[in-house]
Amino acid sequence: QVKLVQSGGGLVQAGGSLSLSCRASGPTYITPSVAWFRQAPGKDREFIAGIKTPTSKTYYADDVQGRFTISGDAGGNTDLQMTSLKTEDTAIYYCAASRVVPPPKRVGDYAYWGQGTQVSVSS
Repeated sequence: QVKLVQSGGGLVQAGGSLSLSCRASGPTYITPSVAWFRQAPGKDREFIAGIKTPTSKTYYADDVQGRFTISGDAGGNTDLQMTSLKTEDTAIYYCAASRVVPPPKRVGDYAYWGQGTQVSVSS
């Protein structure tokens, strides 16, 4: 069983930066894709960034491209650096791991999830 434990997040003003970390344990070799999702109040959980850990190839949603940077390692750990934050980035952020490559955008393709962490951006 792959286990994901998140840290980071918090409250920041618009234009600021935050970072999130996700530490993996267990048989992480079965999940070559790790990703970050977010869920704002009243909205569906959405894919924002993913990385194929064997090659470090990254994938981003259009609205975070150029502002967020995902990194990861062969151990299944992943970090998300967020800059130029906007109020609309406010959400609960989740890391996730999948057997599917490249990193899929569907929530249902991820079997393992972190506990979630709140990111709040004030104006």
